[in-house]
Amino acid sequence: METQQRPTVSPDRGALAARYTANRQRTAGLFRIPTPEAYEDRPIPLRLPIVFYDGHIPAFTYNTLMRGALGRPSIDPLFERIFERGIDPATQDAAQPRVAPPSWPDRGAVSGFAEQVDRAVLDAFANEELSDAARSPLLDRAQAAYTILEHEDMHQETLMYLLHRLPYDRKRAQPAVPAAFEAQPAASGRVHVAAGEATLGARRDAVTFGWDNEFEETRQRIDAFEIDVNSVTNADWLAFVRDGGPLPPFWREKDGEFEYLAQFEAVPLPPSWPVFVTWKQAADYATWRGGRLPTEGEYHRAAFGTPWGEERRFPWGEASPSRAHGNFGFQRFDPEPVGTRAAGASAWGINDLIGNGWEWTSTVFAPLPGFEPMASYPLYSTDFFDGEHYVMKGASPVTPTTLIRRSFRNWFRADYPYMYAKFRLVYD
Repeated sequence: METQQRPTVSPDRGALAARYTANRQRTAGLFRIPTPEAYEDRPIPLRLPIVFYDGHIPAFTYNTLMRGALGRPSIDPLFERIFERGIDPATQDAAQPRVAPPSWPDRGAVSGFAEQVDRAVLDAFANEELSDAARSPLLDRAQAAYTILEHEDMHQETLMYLLHRLPYDRKRAQPAVPAAFEAQPAASGRVHVAAGEATLGARRDAVTFGWDNEFEETRQRIDAFEIDVNSVTNADWLAFVRDGGPLPPFWREKDGEFEYLAQFEAVPLPPSWPVFVTWKQAADYATWRGGRLPTEGEYHRAAFGTPWGEERRFPWGEASPSRAHGNFGFQRFDPEPVGTRAAGASAWGINDLIGNGWEWTSTVFAPLPGFEPMASYPLYSTDFFDGEHYVMKGASPVTPTTLIRRSFRNWFRADYPYMYAKFRLVYD
């Protein structure tokens, strides 16, 4: 029997370089948000100081593509080691660096290291064979090249979680950030989603790149359910608070009134914005309201399924994501009123399934059938198949558009309070 070979990927070198350069420019802009004296601050105790992430992105890039895939020598063994990998502890007691330097390098040294990495990577994109699987499994289908690009994409968002917790006087507001505003959703209430199939994951040969937890494609039979057209709002949650529910992580009470802690200022609580909460808080609210969180399969059915049976690439159809479809891609640093971008609604009329905040599901993060750790980042998923993390789908305001695809899966611990995660309820 003949062994079928997977088709090779010959990436567009110019496109890789352009995406890498755009990524580095955005990342540099985000690292200008903290004031100079905040560079070594640790605003989230469960995460490392800001300086670590400034060094981690280029270190991961060099270790993965240049050393791991292409066999290049080190350019700074110390930086490549101390910035190699972050932490994901369950408690503050466990939140210690894997490799603790006696002191963190200053910003100039980190920038100099990053510039060396950038030159090496752009040279490799121009001149190296990036998809030679015979040379290294990290080069299969240009995996290492795409890994470093998407790794930086993801760290741009997680950096915003970190910066969100910096005191306002230790960061610089960005120009042209829209102020808080209120608006009514285009539709409201619940809709019925008919029973049908949902496709989770992707075929390895059907996408240019995917993380290991996105494979293999699997189909699930989903029973009929009802689902809220819009995400749970701050106004919805306020009723829960008045009945004894907890304050969400992005709220604070001041002089008997509630404020929302936006990225660059505290504003009076915007009732129409989605509420960002932990998985545990969302599950408790669902019980209080008499509903439940959707499974990952139900999310897929609501987002990508249609009443006529076919599945879509995105909730709105086949068109690539644009500003009309949702609040993602750094259009804003904060959420906006729910349900106001009707062009992004799913075939069932459900709003904001992609954008304005990740969507919690009730599904524990676990491998799909056919899972294999990826050669370029073998611990990417396997460290988190522990029964303590839950799948999130969709995108937040600061999720780069390059990460928006049907098979992409995000995940966090049930009680982690810092990410931009909203939710909606389903009903049997």
